[in-house]
Amino acid sequence: MRQLFWFIAVAVVAVAAALFLRQNAGYVVVVWPPYRVEISLALALVGAIVGFFALYWLLRLVSHALHAPAAVAAFRKRFRERRGREALRGAMQALAEGRYSKARKLGRRAYELEEAPGLAALTAARAAHLMNESDERDRWFARAESARGDSREARLATRAELLLDERRFEEARELLRELYASGPKQVATLRLLLRAERGLQNWEEVLRITRQLEKRGALTAAAAESQRVTATVECLKRKAIDLETLRAFWNEVATADRREPRVAAVAARQFLALGDCRQAHRVLTDALGREWAPELVRLLGECRGEGTIERIELAEKWLNERPHDATLLATLGRLCAHQELWGKAQSYFEASLSQLPSRATHLELAQLFDRIGRESDANVHYRAACDAALPA
Repeated sequence: MRQLFWFIAVAVVAVAAALFLRQNAGYVVVVWPPYRVEISLALALVGAIVGFFALYWLLRLVSHALHAPAAVAAFRKRFRERRGREALRGAMQALAEGRYSKARKLGRRAYELEEAPGLAALTAARAAHLMNESDERDRWFARAESARGDSREARLATRAELLLDERRFEEARELLRELYASGPKQVATLRLLLRAERGLQNWEEVLRITRQLEKRGALTAAAAESQRVTATVECLKRKAIDLETLRAFWNEVATADRREPRVAAVAARQFLALGDCRQAHRVLTDALGREWAPELVRLLGECRGEGTIERIELAEKWLNERPHDATLLATLGRLCAHQELWGKAQSYFEASLSQLPSRATHLELAQLFDRIGRESDANVHYRAACDAALPA
């Protein structure tokens, strides 16, 4: 519709101009002594319009000619930048696709075209690392360090990650600590630092960093629990120097982690080894109140200090709920044997064997018979314990 309007407008103007020029009798006289030129007004107007446009295009041509070198240089710069962007984008895509040779080649091209040279050098370094070309990787890291632009954080993070891949945990940790101390507190840096501390078996640091990541929502519940449990277990083993040190650490462990079977089992073993049977009993009963675990039930039978009668009563309450639990029956037999309740111990051991024969239960029943002087019965169970088909 707009085009039709302009067509009609131009047609109207053209017709009006033609009629005006046709009916106009005016003329123009140009005098340049001794010359005199007389032309019609219509021709003078047409000449003026044509002259104006001719002068305009001539001036534009001169302007373009004067600015041609700068325009060519700008065009070449834009073309170079476009090629650099394409090379860098291609390098990153090839790296993500696992085409490491192509990624390194395109990274080199982007670096030579000065398109984000720091990032291009890091991309080429990562590709060289994944191709196990350590010398080439180090050369690219050197180029990244000398490249213009601020790529320090990216360089340190990338370098640390590649060091972790090579299990050079100490060097990676130093770089990451430097990065974390001087730069923004990135979740990615904490994740890498967690890997480094775990590789160095710095379990207290693993616990601290895991808690930080968990607060930021950077770990799933399952992953955070796995990290906490593993670190807590290892810390418990190292803190079992004496009871005071072990108790101090145990008091700092979160309640939910204390009740995790792996943590409770290790803690109970350490307290038992240091002679604190009552604390081991509290650890085990607390954890069993949350989750039934045969390993914890077995450990309950190893508590040989005060309070054995209390443990027997507790285990018998559990037996009302789990009358066919072979592990619980064997634990009751062990506790009764410790109290020299020979008849009850024998019945519990035999009930356990009827549910699930095991080498350990046969041995304990044989030792019980030895203690009460029934050698023939003891020999029967010693021989049964030698059966290789039985579970431990």
